Amino acid sequence: MDNGNSTSGDPNDRDLNIINARIPGSDVGTDTRVDLSIRAGRIVSVTPSLSTTSVSASDTADTDTADTIDADGLWVIPGLWDCHTHFTQWSKTLGRLDLISARSADEAMAMLRAHLDERRAAGTLDPNAFVVGMRFRHSLWSDDQQPTLAAIDAVTGEQPVALSSADMHCGWVNSAAARRLGVHVDEKTGLVGELEWFDAYTQFDKAPGAAEETDRLLREAERDAAGKGVVGIRDYEMAENIDTWIRRFASGIDRLRVAAGVYPERLQQAIDDGWRTGKELPGSRGLGTVGAMKLISDGSLNTRSAYCSTPYSGIEPPTYGTLSYTPQQIEEYMRLATEHGFDIACHAIGDEANTIVLNAAERTRAHGSIEHAQMLKRSDIPRLAQLGLDASIQPQHAMDDRDVITRFWAYPAGIPYAFRSLYDAGTRLRMGSDAPVAPLDPWMAISAAVFGTENSDREPFQPEQCLPVDVALAASTAAGRDHLEAGDPADLVLLDTDPYEARTPEEMRAMPQHVSMTFVGGRRIL
Repeated sequence: MDNGNSTSGDPNDRDLNIINARIPGSDVGTDTRVDLSIRAGRIVSVTPSLSTTSVSASDTADTDTADTIDADGLWVIPGLWDCHTHFTQWSKTLGRLDLISARSADEAMAMLRAHLDERRAAGTLDPNAFVVGMRFRHSLWSDDQQPTLAAIDAVTGEQPVALSSADMHCGWVNSAAARRLGVHVDEKTGLVGELEWFDAYTQFDKAPGAAEETDRLLREAERDAAGKGVVGIRDYEMAENIDTWIRRFASGIDRLRVAAGVYPERLQQAIDDGWRTGKELPGSRGLGTVGAMKLISDGSLNTRSAYCSTPYSGIEPPTYGTLSYTPQQIEEYMRLATEHGFDIACHAIGDEANTIVLNAAERTRAHGSIEHAQMLKRSDIPRLAQLGLDASIQPQHAMDDRDVITRFWAYPAGIPYAFRSLYDAGTRLRMGSDAPVAPLDPWMAISAAVFGTENSDREPFQPEQCLPVDVALAASTAAGRDHLEAGDPADLVLLDTDPYEARTPEEMRAMPQHVSMTFVGGRRIL
């Protein structure tokens, strides 16, 4: 499996010494400091610092050819990864209407009306262009405050407007947008179902000027990620990703390592083109590689389409959710991927979907990860480790869904968000955000995994499933550990506070404010 270690770095970068850096989590009363030597984008040594006070560049080796940075007691950790993103869509949340704070359909429409009025006043509202909104969460709204076609039409008129749900598994569109997209819209709710919505959503990127705007937002999103200590992402954008990232690296969008995922419908073409997981993207200077085959086996909890073995509570007529592919198709795609050198990254949320996916992985000897693994039967929890599969988890989803779970999974046949159970069973954990479903912010994920709550005023959700800090931090790195070693890529972060000293979720979520420097392959990107 590609773990971000395949890069050779940038041969044009100067060598680097980082001296006098502290190791987080050191024993109380100690002040463990190290010096790091970086050559050709890799760490060649991590040695005890020559002094616990500032040392001069003349005290380090090869100073005639290497730059030196005195960390002066800053804490050093491996660079952080977000192991599940839809990076283009996350980037666009930086420039689109964000409805995550709306607590009802009325509030969402009030926010939309204000957004439209503001753009009209600024002269930036093109009556022929889509207005796109993101991240409404109707699963948390009361039954009398659900989306309706009448409500969105009343606010928007003939201006085409399309709003994506927080989990991106459905859209709320007005009549004008439905006509232009050519989608079937429920005449009562205004909602477009998930499979049709996945296809429709890509049409927004084809509008005039969209490419230039996307590039601008991608660069902004890279800067934002670097400011949080992020050095790499796994990008599962629902699009063609390999050629897209080759073009992006060529245009200078190159502050992050990227593993570019491939969807099943594009897998055969990728195979024919000679790609496989871990293969370097040309022109990326080792920063870009081909990622896993991303297969979406079922829906989501919030749209009540995650495939479960028991019916959803409070829903009539009863529903168990839906599979996106038949079990046979899932197995066939896994076999094709495995036989041609691709890892799998299989989205599975409902307990029955997870069983089906694990069965297919066992029969095909697939390698890779189960994405989300959101509800697992007790008998399936040990199977990931037994099959050598990683669990790619998104802890912030547990915070977002804790109230939805009690509403729709009141009688689950499995354990939702079984983070600690998976870890105790020997499963390797990888953490991410599923951005834009949750913000691209590993510290938010770490906080959710460790404290089980977003704020100190609310009790932890399933405290028995919380993780130790070192485990959560390690799951947010490429190497799967919380410290740097010789031979690692020179992807690292310098912090002005020790993350192990964060005693509350508020303190852990504030860690981006304490990121002083971020390096990728020895190149400083922040």
